[in-house]
This record gives sequence, structure tokens and C-alpha cells, in this order.
Amino acid sequence: MGFGFDFMFNVFPIIFIIMFVIILGTFIFTFVKSLSQWNKNNKSPRLTVPATVVSKRADVSSRRHDGHTHRSTSYFVTFQVESGDRMELQLQGHEYGLIVEGDRGMVTFQGTRFLGFERT
Repeated sequence: MGFGFDFMFNVFPIIFIIMFVIILGTFIFTFVKSLSQWNKNNKSPRLTVPATVVSKRADVSSRRHDGHTHRSTSYFVTFQVESGDRMELQLQGHEYGLIVEGDRGMVTFQGTRFLGFERT
């Protein structure tokens, strides 16, 4: 007899449930992680410290949906503070365009949330 049509009919629901649980678990994990980071940022103090812009980068991601390609770009700037520590913060595109590597000024942030940069 071996692996026949009946075997596949019996195994498919189990595989479907396992895949559904994995996808749902990934979604829940991502949501909880994002919510946790948002909450942590809200509880962090707002700090303004002297910093130097040491690097900039843009991360372009593409997704295909219904035959169309959708692209989105995330912008990041790495700041080095007086202690020598570096932190990479995500910015909006219009903020990213105004900052140049080597700029010195005061960076304002709350946790991992970028709030502003003022050149000095």
C-alpha cells in the first residue's frame, strides 16, 4: 500500500495547522517585540548630547504584490558621543537629507527614537 492518497489527506491538515501556528507565532512575536520597544522608548528619558555624525546608510527593501514592486527605504545615521560610544538611530528621509557625515552638534533622542539634530 505505502504512501497513498489517503495518507496525504490525513497529513495535510496537520501540516496546515503547523504552518499556521508558525506564521501566527512569528506575527505575535514581532508585534510584542515592537510594542515592548515602543514602551521602553516612552519610559526612557529624553537626552540631548554632543555628537558627531560618523556614518549614514539607507536600507531599501522591495516587495512584490499583485504584479507590482513596492519599494520602501529606511534611513539610519550613526552618531558618536563624547564618551566614544556610537548609536545608530532611524530617521525620516527629510531629516536624513539634512545631515552630512562629519557634522557636529547636539543629538536629541529617547531610547532608540531619534528626536532631532542641531548643528553647532
